[in-house]
Amino acid sequence: MRITPRRSRLVVATALAAVLGLASPAWAVGSSTTVTATPQSTQVNATVQLAATVDCPADPTGGLGVTFFDDKVELETVQVNANGQANLPTTFATPGTHTITASYNGTTECDASHNTTTVQVTSVPTPPGPPPGFCLLACGGLINFTVGDINNINISRH
Repeated sequence: MRITPRRSRLVVATALAAVLGLASPAWAVGSSTTVTATPQSTQVNATVQLAATVDCPADPTGGLGVTFFDDKVELETVQVNANGQANLPTTFATPGTHTITASYNGTTECDASHNTTTVQVTSVPTPPGPPPGFCLLACGGLINFTVGDINNINISRH
């Protein structure tokens, strides 16, 4: 068999179709995925609960489960339970808007699906420092004084 440029494209297209056919069997039914983040607004390093729910007329368990992403960074892959849910507690080290994607990887019975949500992360506020000077009883409390220039004290002896 002699392979010509036109025939090589046909061979590649046929091979690709065969691989895609194996990845998504014709008998698999459609699925949908929803994702939530609780809370949706948080501070750096605070725990956020990510929850994905897979809706499929067939059994969505098994397979690779749901892969969670923070923007394009993979967080973790979690198995889907009997209720079609996958949960992941996580934290965010940087402030800003984080786009969370829950990608259900599908099974031989359910097609893959995905959905996104956002989490707004703010910096942890810096606590105020103590007031200048010394504090007695409580800073900002009953007595607060400062020490002046102690180098120019004139002490006389009698």
